[in-house]
Amino acid sequence: MNTYNWYSQLIKPSWSPPSWLFGPVWTFLYIIIAFSFGTVFYKVITREISWVIALPFVLNLIFNFAFTPIQFGLKNNILAAIDIVLVLGTLVWALYSLWHALPDLRWAVYANIPYLLWVIFATCLQLTIMYLNR
Repeated sequence: MNTYNWYSQLIKPSWSPPSWLFGPVWTFLYIIIAFSFGTVFYKVITREISWVIALPFVLNLIFNFAFTPIQFGLKNNILAAIDIVLVLGTLVWALYSLWHALPDLRWAVYANIPYLLWVIFATCLQLTIMYLNR
């Protein structure tokens, strides 16, 4: 069974967005992530900030990029739910760290509000899909 058929056959909540929406949303979010996270990484490379500030950003990217192979490659709703919770947790940690450590980069926290809202939504969606398909 191919991935599209597998995902389309899962029980999803009535508030689940259509599949075509995910591509445009993630394209927009990855542009935000590239600029804001890139700024943090640049400041680490130029030694303007400690690598400790960048740690949650790195972990967030790892967990973010792992979601699709876990959900659609392994077709594992439980691991995908754990992963999206880790995406949310590392994002909150990253934004909190940035807000408190670097007031001049608070724009990056504000810029990531759409990402945070989408990840909160995606976490609720994935946890619901996991529950409905147990």
